[in-house]
Parts: sequence; structure tokens; C-alpha cells
Amino acid sequence: MNKTPLTVNGAERLREELHRLKTVDRPNVIAAIAEARSHGDLSENAEYDAAKERQGFIEGRIMEVEGKLAHAQIIDPKLLDADGRCVFGSTVELEDMDSGQVVVYQIVGEDEADIKANKISISSPIARALIGKYAGDIAEVQAPGGVREYEIIDVRYV
Repeated sequence: MNKTPLTVNGAERLREELHRLKTVDRPNVIAAIAEARSHGDLSENAEYDAAKERQGFIEGRIMEVEGKLAHAQIIDPKLLDADGRCVFGSTVELEDMDSGQVVVYQIVGEDEADIKANKISISSPIARALIGKYAGDIAEVQAPGGVREYEIIDVRYV
């Protein structure tokens, strides 16, 4: 399986989630199953069914997060030396050529992407258009409303 890029912060969030799943959520659902069993007939016990379903979700998520961490290529943006080029982990300041609006995005892994936090996935159209470009370059992004042009104002590794 290929390595999946992940920033240091993204890997830390996944580790925190895994710790919570194993130390809080898993014991809680086990206790809920035990409580539901104590109520008697399991064939008509909605609490038991819900707890077992929740247990399946938690165990599945634990396996998923462990797999992501096992196949992660963790990249610290502060240690990058890309000579001002847009790469995974870089923070890019862009100006929309049509509206003049300035935005700042960090290019991150798919699991870390959060547009509200200005973190865009490496596989997003805008990130793919930015990769390899330098400050001063123009990136053309195929958007649903047509082609949009962005000028790269600054590239930082923070």
C-alpha cells in the first residue's frame, strides 16, 4: 500500500482520536452492552442492539485510524526546504485574479482537510493546480463555474 502524506498536526490528531476511542469510547460501549444484557431478553432489546452497533462502529474506526497511521508519511512543514515551491504541507497565500480576494490555504492530507480552517486536501483541484508553482506564478483551477485564476503571492512552510 502507498504511503499517505500527513502533517505532524494531522498525525497527532489521529493519535489523540485513537487514544480516545480505545480508552474512553470502547470501555463505555462495553459497559452499555453489559447494562443492556442485564435487562434480560436480547431478542427484543433495542438498547443492546444500539450498543452492539455502536461497538461495531468504534472497532471499525479504531482499525481505520490504526491503518492510516501505519501507512502515513508524516511531514513536518517547518522542516521543508522546497525553495519557495508549493508542496505538501506548505501554506500558500493566493489572490483571486477576478475578485482580488486574498486567501491563505495550507495543503494537507485528505483526512486533515477542513475548508473552514483553510486546510485543503492535496487531491483537491486547487491544490493540484498549486503544486510545483512559486510565488508570482499564476495557477489555473478548473472550478464548477469555469476556470479560475489565482496569483501565488507567498509560499510559507509553517
